[in-house]
Amino acid sequence: MNNRSTRPSPVRAPRSRGTDSYDNLEPLLARLAVLDAVDPRRKPLRDELITRCLPLAENIARKYVGRGENFEDLLQTARVGMMLAIDRFDPQYGTPFLSFAIPTIMGEVRRHFRDYTWAVRVPRRLKEIQLGMGSAIEVLFQRLGRMPTAGEIAAELDVDPVEVTQALIAGNGYRSLSIEACFTSDDYESTAMLDLLGAEQSEFGTVEDRMAVKPLIEALPERDRQVLSMRFFDSQSQVRIAESVGVSQMQVSRILSRTLNALHEQALRD
Repeated sequence: MNNRSTRPSPVRAPRSRGTDSYDNLEPLLARLAVLDAVDPRRKPLRDELITRCLPLAENIARKYVGRGENFEDLLQTARVGMMLAIDRFDPQYGTPFLSFAIPTIMGEVRRHFRDYTWAVRVPRRLKEIQLGMGSAIEVLFQRLGRMPTAGEIAAELDVDPVEVTQALIAGNGYRSLSIEACFTSDDYESTAMLDLLGAEQSEFGTVEDRMAVKPLIEALPERDRQVLSMRFFDSQSQVRIAESVGVSQMQVSRILSRTLNALHEQALRD
């Protein structure tokens, strides 16, 4: 998968408070690496490193705000990733701490999205593709000046177009709507969905009547059934019906009146 397209906007590590910066953490991490777990000097040194790196975790957590997850949960996850980076960093490789810590923290936050923020079960592969599509779409939109197609997204992520389509569909299972959530529509204004569950709909009262009268309509003579259908199902005028059937408009009126009365009486009797 194209790593460039799956990353959010670049993370710039903020400067820690005071005169120190993240640039001189490596000597402290080197000291931490040689201390045994039971050494009394280890805990205060580790606590100092954690304290100085807290702004880094917060900065990365804020990069993922607006994706449907609570910021406090993101912050806690980023801090866990930051502590993992401190514990796993090996100064012997000569790599700057930030180049190791930032992807470690971001990876922990991505795992949080992948494993804990889906309302329904979705294959891990589709979760990873779905999470990477957001940044890929941003890159392609800037490059193309329009919304990219599924094929273009697939090429950017180096995945199968079918998987992109499946990931788009799977995205509908990312969040389920709470029954206590409020919404506004033409029929209901600022109404909680819970208040509508089990509410009687106006159309329900006519269902039984329609079921009762259907066989009666089918049993009508062909001309009466045709006139009734054209008037009430096709919304045609009596004049238009008269021309189609070959009778006068007065006869159409009489047919409708007679047929409706007969259906009403028979439906009530049955």
